[in-house]
Parts: sequence; structure tokens; C-alpha cells
Amino acid sequence: MKVLSVNLGRPQPVPYTDQQEGVTGIDKKPADGSVQVTAPGPKGVGASGLAGDAVCDLRHHGGDDQAVYAFAREDLDDWERELGRALANGCFGENLTTQGLDVSRALIGERWRIGPEVVLEVTSGRIPCRTFQGHLGERGWVKRFTQKGATGAYLRVIRPGGIRAGDPVEIVHRPDHGVTAAMQFRAVTTERELLPRLLAAGTALHSATLAAAHKYVEQHGG
Repeated sequence: MKVLSVNLGRPQPVPYTDQQEGVTGIDKKPADGSVQVTAPGPKGVGASGLAGDAVCDLRHHGGDDQAVYAFAREDLDDWERELGRALANGCFGENLTTQGLDVSRALIGERWRIGPEVVLEVTSGRIPCRTFQGHLGERGWVKRFTQKGATGAYLRVIRPGGIRAGDPVEIVHRPDHGVTAAMQFRAVTTERELLPRLLAAGTALHSATLAAAHKYVEQHGG
């Protein structure tokens, strides 16, 4: 298991985002050399966890619970076959393109050591948005991505440091609750009846999901 590329985005003006300045950093490109990874701060204030990576819409992106986004090369390859087009590392807006990891089925709270220093923890899956659809240029993309459910994973920074392409990834902690990033994604999108089951992951969950799960239980029981 390893990191194939570490991908960074620069602000670019586009017509398909509702971000106030009309810019996005979703089109990420592989970086040369080591990239520093740190916890960026709370959502709404903190941006990306990777130095040099642009997060332009702090309402929906960035912050400690979404400091790093990982997506498996194997899932990009699957989409290449389905869409009939090449998909470069970083084109889904992911910071880390991985090999040998089933990222979407990683457990919430699962911890990865990347290279000699960095430790990251899985918090949630990725919810597709209008900007993602516009960037890919595929009709009905949000629906298609949601139906497939290969969401990739957002991660928080447990131990900062430098990472680079080729770094090995080691799973150093796996919880026993069975709550995956893909399950979290389904619970907050198409299968809200799953929300109570997410509570087994506790505070490792993305804070917004944890609040949503508690609210659902209060209203509907669990």
C-alpha cells in the first residue's frame, strides 16, 4: 500500500461554482518532493491540511475533519473504464491518490501512517457537489457518483509531517465497529435510517455527521 501522488490545487476561476469569488482549487496536480501536512484548524476557518493546496469554499470544504482527501487509483481506473476517458491522479480533487488501499471501505477512526512521520485518521466519505460535476463535465455526475458509493475518504491529521509520492501507507489502527466511510456516506445522503449505526464510531466521526446522527436518534429513536 502506498501513495502514488500527493496532489495540490491552485485557485482557478470557473463558471460552475457558487463560491462567492467564482474560483475553485478542485483541479489538483501531483506535487514534486515532500509536502508538509498539518491540522488546518476548525471548519470555516481552516483550509487544506496540505501546504500549498487551495481550498476556496470554506463553507463546505477544509477544516480539521476534512484536512486531507484520499481516493484510490483503483477506483479512478474503474471510472476510466465506465466513462471511456483518461483520469489523471488528482482529477477528483483528491490530495492523495493511493494504491492498494480500499479507501471507501476504510473504517471511521482507522489510522494510517504515511511515510516515517504522518498519521491520519478517517472521518467520512466525500459528498459530490456542483463544482465536482462541473469540473468533470459529466451529465448527472452527482447522481452517478452517489449511486456507485466509492466515495474516497476525508482524514484528519493526528501527527503532522512531510509526505511524498511513493511513501508507504501502513494501517496502524482499525476499530472494530464496522462503520466505513461508504456507510457514513450512505447515511448522510440516501439511507438516513443508517445514522444511528454511525454512533458506534463515536467522536472519530466527522463532527457534522456526529451531530446529525444524534439529532436523528432524538427525533426518530435508534
